Amino acid sequence: MKKKTYGIVVAVAVIVILVGVFVFLRWQEDTWIRSSTGEWVKHGEPSKIPEKVEIQQEALAEAESLYLTFKENTEKFSSDCLGTTSNGYAVDMVHVPRTGEDDLEKNQCLDYLSGEVDKFIEVDKEGNIVRVVD
Repeated sequence: MKKKTYGIVVAVAVIVILVGVFVFLRWQEDTWIRSSTGEWVKHGEPSKIPEKVEIQQEALAEAESLYLTFKENTEKFSSDCLGTTSNGYAVDMVHVPRTGEDDLEKNQCLDYLSGEVDKFIEVDKEGNIVRVVD
């Protein structure tokens, strides 16, 4: 009988350990992380998109549209304010690497300077994301 009891205890212990490992691994659900530019990016396959990520994604899409419109209508590319997104991000074009021209108030969005919006997206002359600050 002792062998049978010992076998049952070992089997239960193995099952408990396996369940614990499975729960621990599932607990580390895939999520969203920030890239070096401040963009939210997928880490694995998250089951849902948080509201803050959706808001930023919408702003990035609008920033791209503002950039394309600016590029289409402007011959001179420099350090410029491209506009403000509908959800409150100022969109600025900057040099890479940054120059003093990028820090001049005349080249920054008035909505950001006045405090009307407190988030911004910086893009380079090719429309690539340089920095996102939420």
